[in-house]
Amino acid sequence: MRRDFKLPDLGEGLTEGEVIKWLVAEGDTVTLNQPIVEVETAKAAVELPSPFAGTVVGLHAGEGDVVEVGSVLISFETGDAAPANGARSAAEPAEPEDGGRQATLVGPGPRATELRRRRRVVSPPSEPAPAAAAPAAPAGRPKATPPVRKFARDRGVDLALISGTGKDGRITRADVEEALAARAEEAAAPAAAAAAPARAVRERAEERIQVRGTRRAIAAQMAASSSTIPHVTEFLTVDATELVALRDTLRSLPAAAEVKVTPLAIVAKAVCAAVRDFPLMNSAWVDGDGGAPAEIVVKRWVNLGIATDTEGGLVVPNVKDADTLGILDLAREIGRLAELARSRSAAPADLTGGTITITNVGGFGVEAGTPIINKPECAIIATGSIAERPWVVGGELAVRSLMTVSVSFDHRIVDGAYAARFLTHLRDLLERPVLLAAF
Repeated sequence: MRRDFKLPDLGEGLTEGEVIKWLVAEGDTVTLNQPIVEVETAKAAVELPSPFAGTVVGLHAGEGDVVEVGSVLISFETGDAAPANGARSAAEPAEPEDGGRQATLVGPGPRATELRRRRRVVSPPSEPAPAAAAPAAPAGRPKATPPVRKFARDRGVDLALISGTGKDGRITRADVEEALAARAEEAAAPAAAAAAPARAVRERAEERIQVRGTRRAIAAQMAASSSTIPHVTEFLTVDATELVALRDTLRSLPAAAEVKVTPLAIVAKAVCAAVRDFPLMNSAWVDGDGGAPAEIVVKRWVNLGIATDTEGGLVVPNVKDADTLGILDLAREIGRLAELARSRSAAPADLTGGTITITNVGGFGVEAGTPIINKPECAIIATGSIAERPWVVGGELAVRSLMTVSVSFDHRIVDGAYAARFLTHLRDLLERPVLLAAF
């Protein structure tokens, strides 16, 4: 019997996806939950599992095509007979009760949902769609996690040729990197001879890069934010000497043995604490529909966005309920989400629902920045590099670790005075981070 698989709803507000790579071809036999296609949305690249076991009889989009949610993506012949009297065969997934829409493949975890249910007073959120089951690898398929498969595929490495050193023979990223290094050594000699003329040709050539997928979404988001939100940016110099000392102390703790503790984690905790006293900074502007007045929606929880530099552009995963976490837990989550974003394996749920964002331009040696707001949020905080400079302390000149902090904000929601008070309060928390113990 012929079965059609439609592109499912891959996350909040997403209406389309771009087919990056087909993992199967017409005539292939697939098993249930076998990865069949890699799709890139405005939020992330994801592998979709097969909902049927059978033979592929039709691919309805080519690599590079943009497909709308609900459009047929692939067709299968399952081999089972058509069900009689309206009965549903075992191979056919049950129809949803919402008029035929397929369920979303991702959603916020139960912890975030329960926390939000307890903390909201008005309009509790609807239950999230259940997360998709992890794809089961067919017999003989090399064992590796989706990020490792993605890493290898992008670099043209055949996992079947690699012996895994991980648990139960699983192939790790280090195994792929070792294979790449071996391949590079083999190609080094002939490549060196041709390097000079090839480099000269590249330097004089024109390169055109198609704006698609994540980069296209970033461009549209930034253009919409800049053109519809009246941006204002304010700056303040922070004496980060005690912040650096706290970071060093936390790094020495046994509990931080496997955690990369950076100043960003402490800044994240301070931002979560500061918005308690300045809640409008943790809000969003929502235009009214059909002549209804616009609204300012104040969030009583913090999903803290962390702007992350990736090969595909700037991605902003967010730490769910960041205001409930301590500094070490924030450091763990920031590190985990950054790795997911860089490997392009972050789920849409990780990339949606943010309430306020931090971007750390200091990691590139930049002293300050005027970041663009992550629409529809009200504010984004930028932290610059921390460096020792002369500073007046108690009337005496001293050498201190200084950092510039800036905040860009939506002037429709808050005015300059409100944002300035927020920024000075944030500075006080960063200069005396011991105060964060009260939050």
